[in-house]
Amino acid sequence: MIDLRLLREDPDRVRASQRARGEDVALVDSLLSADERRRSSGVRFDELRAEQKQLGKLIPKAAGEEKAELLKRAEQLKADVKAAEAERDAADTETQELLLRLGNLVHPDVPVGGEEDFVTLETHGAIRDFAAEGFEPKDHLELGQLLGAIDVERGAKVSGSRFYFLTGVGALLELALVNAAIAQATAAGFTPMLTPALVRPQSMAGTGFLGQAAQDVYHLDKDDLYLVGTSEVPLAAYHMDEIIDADRLPLRYAGFSPCFRREAGSHGKDTRGIFRVHQFDKVEMFSYVSPEDSQAEHQRLLEWEKQWLTSLELPFRVIDVASADLGASAARKFDCEAWIPTQGKYRELTSTSDCTEFQSRRLSIRVRDGKQVKPLATLNGTLCAVPRTIVAILENHQQADGSVRVPEVLRPYLGGREVLEPVSR
Repeated sequence: MIDLRLLREDPDRVRASQRARGEDVALVDSLLSADERRRSSGVRFDELRAEQKQLGKLIPKAAGEEKAELLKRAEQLKADVKAAEAERDAADTETQELLLRLGNLVHPDVPVGGEEDFVTLETHGAIRDFAAEGFEPKDHLELGQLLGAIDVERGAKVSGSRFYFLTGVGALLELALVNAAIAQATAAGFTPMLTPALVRPQSMAGTGFLGQAAQDVYHLDKDDLYLVGTSEVPLAAYHMDEIIDADRLPLRYAGFSPCFRREAGSHGKDTRGIFRVHQFDKVEMFSYVSPEDSQAEHQRLLEWEKQWLTSLELPFRVIDVASADLGASAARKFDCEAWIPTQGKYRELTSTSDCTEFQSRRLSIRVRDGKQVKPLATLNGTLCAVPRTIVAILENHQQADGSVRVPEVLRPYLGGREVLEPVSR
């Protein structure tokens, strides 16, 4: 959530942010009104309570008609205090509910617009010319079936559409990717973490995933627990309700977890293969830093993502995501999109978001710097979303006979294997 003081002092900035996101601008005025009622009713409650306490001191000293008048006033004050308290609590509840609906303030450098209004910042690697090499590239599903690596038919039989099995070399390839990603993150100073896949509502809401993203979240009604769509959620909530000493920052964690997403708004999109699925594994970077260091940390996370994709020898581009395509928590987001040959376009493989103080305020995570205690900044960055990375590797490193060359960074984790060979034709 944003700082209410900022809202009061510069509501136009908040309105502009909402407008850039394509969200309800009227929410800002509703929130200002609720906040004013909360503060004014709080003042009235405090004044009435002070009078009530003063009266409590006078009554024992009074007698006769004076005491009767004081007692009468005390009864009225009791009712007034109760009413003022109810008004204050109701206004406070409304303020908090409205505040939770407000997205993070969009960074001023973010391009304004929708999904297609991103700005390309960098392009890396060479796109292969398969025609010049004399063969038509196969898509990842055909390659995965040739390699005995992907089984979507039995995935659908067992669990339904958009589920899959990784089999044989496919399973080994996932484990290689995870181990290589964790090795890179550990070398960069991240603490490896295996995180819970089920979290409480306050963890999910605190990271901003029960607003605009709620339709993609799996909820277990009986237990009131949520399946995470990313280990960002448990990593953000890891220090919930804590005060961290400034000299411990930055704190950096690399979480590995299964991820679950309904993909409710993507009917008919990417239904072939394993590009867009309901369950997948992912290595996620997460940073806690001082607010003044968040933009620099954002660039660091992006550099680690670029390092990873470069090590996989994939052609990719970096985009500055447009304002209406940001998640509620992100002030700014960079995506790294790998080239997918059979789709003839770049597709998102990793992303990194600067969430500034938005999540830490919701989760009550603060930093102690000298005598000052204040919210800190949180950032997240996908290092390896496994299925999409497998898609990119299979398609970009395929050879004419259906085999797939293994990037050097993965070979130590695949027993030195340089090529994945077809098992069926």
